[in-house]
Amino acid sequence: MYDPIALNPDQPVSTTNDMLKSFKGQTAQTPPAHTTPVGFNRYDEYPNTKEGYEAAGATLVNPFPVNEQNLAAGKHYFTVFCSPCHGEKGDGQGHLVKIEKISGIPSYHGDANSSRGGLMKDLTAGKIYHTILYGLNNMGSHASQLSPDERWKVVMYVQQLQKIQ
Repeated sequence: MYDPIALNPDQPVSTTNDMLKSFKGQTAQTPPAHTTPVGFNRYDEYPNTKEGYEAAGATLVNPFPVNEQNLAAGKHYFTVFCSPCHGEKGDGQGHLVKIEKISGIPSYHGDANSSRGGLMKDLTAGKIYHTILYGLNNMGSHASQLSPDERWKVVMYVQQLQKIQ
């Protein structure tokens, strides 16, 4: 066995060593005020409220063109992150629904209603994006799993699933 060279971020550190005095007793430090992590995209325009959802639905549009490459990427991300609940066809019959008997997973096509009103097949790109970002009901946020570009590709693929009758 050996002692690792790197400091463990979850453990307090002794500040007797001059090199470690700047750590003030801990290795995990609070970021400086008014800084943004590299690669972090804020989404403050549309808050996680019913009003924010409606505003996103009315104004947000997918910046990516519908093409084979974007749809393939969207299908991949959908399969990994969404299909366990929503099903590969977007019918609300994913394997977690079947195994765990989770109920209330909406279908993207047919006459399924959204919990916020209207038919699931009529949801706009902005409403789908807002839901992926913040989550809704039992669905948690996927903001930490999918980048904004990946979310838009999932939205594109979901809109293809909406067209299935």
